[in-house]
Amino acid sequence: MPKMKSHRGACKRFKVTGSGKVKREKMNASHILEKKSRKRKRNLHQSTLVDASQEKTVKRMILA
Repeated sequence: MPKMKSHRGACKRFKVTGSGKVKREKMNASHILEKKSRKRKRNLHQSTLVDASQEKTVKRMILA
């Protein structure tokens, strides 16, 4: 059986933490920022965790 290939797009977007949870960046923080409040933009630049329902899928994609 050939080697499993990781999903390269997912590998660039997700990281596994030391405790095994999956970390991601938030969307909507790169452009069209003028209409967004300072507080909203500040909070968009904080990373967050992948939802528990999606964690298994993401881990399979990044072979973690």
